[in-house]
Amino acid sequence: MTDTTPPASRAAQILSRPISLNGLTVPNRIVMAPMTRMFSPGGVPGEDVRSYYSRRAAAGVGLIVTEGTYVGHESAGQSDRVPRFHGEEQLAGWAKVAEDVHAAGGTIVPQLWHIGMVRKQGEPPVADAPAVGPSGLVTEGAEPTGKAMTQQDLDDVVAAFARAAADAERIGFDGVELHGAHGYLLDQFLWAGTNRRTDAYGGDAVARTKFSAEIVAAVRAAVSPEFPIIFRFSQWKQQDYAARLAETPEELEAILTPLAAAGVDVFHASTRRYWLPEFDGSDLNLAGWTKKLTGKQVISVGSVGLDGDFINAFQGEGSPVKSIDNLLDRLEADEFDMVAVGRALLQDPEWAAKVLADRFDELKAYDAAALQTLS
Repeated sequence: MTDTTPPASRAAQILSRPISLNGLTVPNRIVMAPMTRMFSPGGVPGEDVRSYYSRRAAAGVGLIVTEGTYVGHESAGQSDRVPRFHGEEQLAGWAKVAEDVHAAGGTIVPQLWHIGMVRKQGEPPVADAPAVGPSGLVTEGAEPTGKAMTQQDLDDVVAAFARAAADAERIGFDGVELHGAHGYLLDQFLWAGTNRRTDAYGGDAVARTKFSAEIVAAVRAAVSPEFPIIFRFSQWKQQDYAARLAETPEELEAILTPLAAAGVDVFHASTRRYWLPEFDGSDLNLAGWTKKLTGKQVISVGSVGLDGDFINAFQGEGSPVKSIDNLLDRLEADEFDMVAVGRALLQDPEWAAKVLADRFDELKAYDAAALQTLS
């Protein structure tokens, strides 16, 4: 009998390939990017959060990276509606999220987060906690507005990340992502613009990586050897979109090598536009350079499925669906290993299912109003 099954679309062929991240097998190459939603009163994810994530897993997202979740340090956050990854009630809520995502056929990791100097004193969840960072600076050229961290502060934060990672494994998550991007605490140490320390945690690129590498090593020691550790980093900062950690591939290698040695399994290279080359003389984007320099698996991200960058979309400018042909070309060439989808997936929970079934004409254009819902 002749097989009349139509051939899989190019998108399905490329994106549907399973991948192993250390000891975790992910069913395909589609990742849900972490996006702060602020729908967890008291830091507790409820039934609506469970449905929000499991709906996208059921529609074909292979790996969910949760919104940023505060680690158990008094200065980690600045909202009582952002989820926390510490506390009995909070962790019980997250255990149900992981259970529902697994039941829907997906895998899930929490993004562990400390905002550092972005915090404004007087805000919850701990109103009198100071803003802390490497040098008390929130951005390059600013006056100090917070506390430069002592060794005890550093040790406390390292321990908080390790506890959160151990809890993640204990309650059923598939790995963890450490938030080292976008001008938050770990990135404040990595970036010369905010790290003015003269001790072992400041100076050249390798020294500025010391704090993040200590966190990675502590997390690695706190979880099983096969438990994946993802590290998200970026050149740009929310305080300065033009900021750069590294001006050359050599400078980038100096930052990434200690992190890989400390135990990072996967890098999540955050850019605003994935299709732009990172350095002169090569078409590789930041994720491509990261894979080339470290040999580690890499997730690429940056306005996937949007026509234009996410900042314009966030500000409410119209955004028709953008072709992913260029993305598929890069995945097929092994420039990077997985792709994270943010606001396109926020707008359209069925984005992955539609793309994998070649139903591009059914995709919904992004509308910033989607930020106000947990659909």
